[in-house]
Amino acid sequence: MVAAVIDCGTNTFNLLIAEFHIFGQHRILLNTKKSVKLGEGGLANNQITPQAFQRGIKTFLEFVDLARDFKADTIKAFGTSAVRSSKNGPDFVKKILEKTGVIIQVLNGDTEAQYIFKGASLALENITEPALIMDIGGGSTEFIIVEEEQVLWKRSFDLGAARLLQEFRPHDPMLPDEINRVKDHFKEVLLPLSFKLKKNPVNLLIGCSGSFESIAEMIKAGNSDPTPIEKFYNIELQDLTKLYQKLILTTESERKNIPGLVEYRADTIVFASILVRHVLKRFKIDKIQYSSYALKEGILADLVNNRISV
Repeated sequence: MVAAVIDCGTNTFNLLIAEFHIFGQHRILLNTKKSVKLGEGGLANNQITPQAFQRGIKTFLEFVDLARDFKADTIKAFGTSAVRSSKNGPDFVKKILEKTGVIIQVLNGDTEAQYIFKGASLALENITEPALIMDIGGGSTEFIIVEEEQVLWKRSFDLGAARLLQEFRPHDPMLPDEINRVKDHFKEVLLPLSFKLKKNPVNLLIGCSGSFESIAEMIKAGNSDPTPIEKFYNIELQDLTKLYQKLILTTESERKNIPGLVEYRADTIVFASILVRHVLKRFKIDKIQYSSYALKEGILADLVNNRISV
């Protein structure tokens, strides 16, 4: 059985194609992504702009063609923040169905967080201490508190990096008072997380997906570490602090030249780094790991284990 999973994110569309057997073994055949910026220019109005709409359709069609090239027996597609929060998100889902016959399942925040937990658990194999899993997307950020490999609490917040960029529209580089306003915003919005972490403190942050991937790759490049990241990467706190201090002082054009940072994240990575730094300091967390597995790998795990019908 060959299955394809398409994750329609707010900034990036991801495609994972895998072959798996009834006994649970699986083999990744293709893992790729493309910058779509589905939420560009429209998140503030809860609308996918016509240009972004067409980019999304074009990329989805390309991914379906790739899946069929690999003779995928099933194609499962999922939409997250931009699709679920936009007024014309249902129109996007309908257009994809008309053109490809593929149904996009629009995930609510809780379900998205649950799949992210499953993906991170696959990468780290077992999470042996209380931890906070964090996935910064373009439209939303998911937080999951785990202990003894069980989810204690999960919540999706409208704190995606692209959404924040459109909401605050800062100078380039950001001014100190703009950074402080963003931190105050985080403090207010994340009060539910603060209350839960007082009852269930953690000392480990597990970061997933694109922004954390860029953070890990920039740190590796800065340390002249050529080793490719397979499933996870341990991030030293002092390296993260050094990177944060660099990012907040650079312009977007300067960030495009930072080794390890893909160009299409140069505009949003500052907001992501401020959010990560805020969470670490606010909740006194001093260990951080990057998981290269997240939503689509969690979905694959459920496909392999027959929790999603094919």
